[in-house]
Formats: sequence, structure tokens, C-alpha cells
Amino acid sequence: MIKQLSGVLAALTLTATALPASAAAWTLRWNPGIQGVSATFEGIEDDRADSHSGTTHIYVSGDAYRFDMHTQDRDGSDRQRNEVKGMRTSGSSYLKILKNQTWRIGYQLYIPTSLDATTSFSHIAQMKTPGSGAPLYTMSLPVSGGTPKINVRYWDESEQTHEVGNTNLNPIQGKWLDTTFEFKAADNGYLRWTLKDGSTTLVDRRMDGTDLWRGDDEYLRPKWGIYRSVNSSGLQNTYLLIRNLQAHQLTGSAE
Repeated sequence: MIKQLSGVLAALTLTATALPASAAAWTLRWNPGIQGVSATFEGIEDDRADSHSGTTHIYVSGDAYRFDMHTQDRDGSDRQRNEVKGMRTSGSSYLKILKNQTWRIGYQLYIPTSLDATTSFSHIAQMKTPGSGAPLYTMSLPVSGGTPKINVRYWDESEQTHEVGNTNLNPIQGKWLDTTFEFKAADNGYLRWTLKDGSTTLVDRRMDGTDLWRGDDEYLRPKWGIYRSVNSSGLQNTYLLIRNLQAHQLTGSAE
């Protein structure tokens, strides 16, 4: 009897030690659908300088959020900004991206032909910290070598930029595109950017060894909208559309 019990206990011990740790999984943390702008985002930066009084630049349009930009709009003497920031989950709560967390933020965007690439900065998405510091990464519309592009750049702590990937802008204007940012908010993290036109993958690039954390900051938050310099010729009245926003966090043993 003693030998039988010992055998059973040994088997149970082997079974217990053989159980794997909980597998890492992407957990949906934010899926706002279409509701009021203030109910979806942590903050709104709509013509903060009141340069276009009485005009709403950020609003729901059909099944998307729309960002209008007019040539007269200003956010300081040399730039324009109509953006939203952060991911609100309730009237008083929003998500904070913290150190060593891994996230995947995806959505669809529509870039009309009037939203041109520029010779100076023109950002349509950013990852930032609260405050006025430089972004950690940007999605931008630059003119590179005379060709309009859409690109993503990583900004290091010295505010030097490093291109993650790019593709030509003109062929994808006037279409709904799918884009995803996957990243680890760490001193030695990574950033992966994908951009798809239907079933066609236009960009799928990953950059490792990225410093996607600033030690004295509380948290990170994404931004969407139009933020551009006025120091480019040919700027037009334009807009940007985004929809189907989702944010997943990697949870489990990998974290």
C-alpha cells in the first residue's frame, strides 16, 4: 500500500511540474466603435489657438472619425494641429501604456488626394507622452527624393529619427487602408509597422533595439489627426478619416 501511494504521489508530482506556464496572448483592451469624440479619446486638440472660430474640426462622419484641416488653421505661428490623444474606456478612465508593456494598436485610415505629402513635417499619427516632448514614433507624409511617401519613423531619446519603413503615397490615396503598430514600451523595445491595401501588404517592417520609454514619464498614449508645418508650398484644405480602432495588450508569460 505504501509503495502504491508513493507511486501515485510521484505521478502527481510529475504531472504538476510538466504543466506549462500560461501562454502569452493578445488581450483586447480598447474597441470603442463609433461614438462621440470625447467619449472615445482621452483628449481633443481642436484648433487650440481659436484660429478658425466657430468651426469644429474633429467629429464623427458616418462610420469614421474625421479630422478637417483648413489652410487658415494654426496651432502656433508655423504649424497646424487638429488631433486626438489617448484611449478612453469610460467617462473618467483611459488606458495608460506603461513600462515594459507590449501593445498592438490597429485601425483603418483614409488619406484623400488633398492630403498631400510635404517638404516639411506632416504627421498623421504619433506616440507620445503627456507633455510637450518629442514623439516616440510618427506616421508621416514626407516628400522624399521628389516622391510623395508615407512612412513611420522611430525617434530616439536624442530626438534623432530612424525610418522603420515607407511606401509611395500616391497609389494609396483615396482608399481605405489597414495599419498596425506593434511595440514594446521599454528601454530596449521594438517597433513593428504594417500597412495593407486590402489583401496586399505594402509594408511589414520591424525595428529592434528601440528606446520606447522615457524614464521620467508616467505613461505613453497614441495620437491621431493632422499635425503639419505651414512651411510647405501648395497646402490645401483637407481631411483625414480613421475607423475600426482597436488596442490589444500582450498578456501572459511574455509579459
